[in-house]
Amino acid sequence: HLDMWRMVALLWLTLLACLPLHARESQPQGHPDAIAETALPREARDTLALIRSGGPFPYPRDGVTFQNRERVLPARPRGYYREYTVPTPGARNRGARRIVTGQRAEYYYTADHYRSFKRIIQQERTSP
Repeated sequence: HLDMWRMVALLWLTLLACLPLHARESQPQGHPDAIAETALPREARDTLALIRSGGPFPYPRDGVTFQNRERVLPARPRGYYREYTVPTPGARNRGARRIVTGQRAEYYYTADHYRSFKRIIQQERTSP
């Protein structure tokens, strides 16, 4: 009788241990945080303006497919995301900052080369 309770307890512990893994798969990591567009660094706001206007972009890799290998953003088909460089003052290369766009007009900002993302909350645009 005691062995049955141990087995039941072990089963429950196993199920509880699996729940966070499932939650991580269904809930995108790294971007429950959001950032207002107006709170972005000036260089990121400038990059957003270039994205919205269609370029021209200063870096040859701007606009390439972002493959989401880190699986921090929501899973989408290949080609769904595009990445753009956000210049880092003083950096000799492209730096770590990027904006990643999705086909549904969502924008994400990373300052740590894809380790974490913040969804950009866009400012309301008014018509002139």
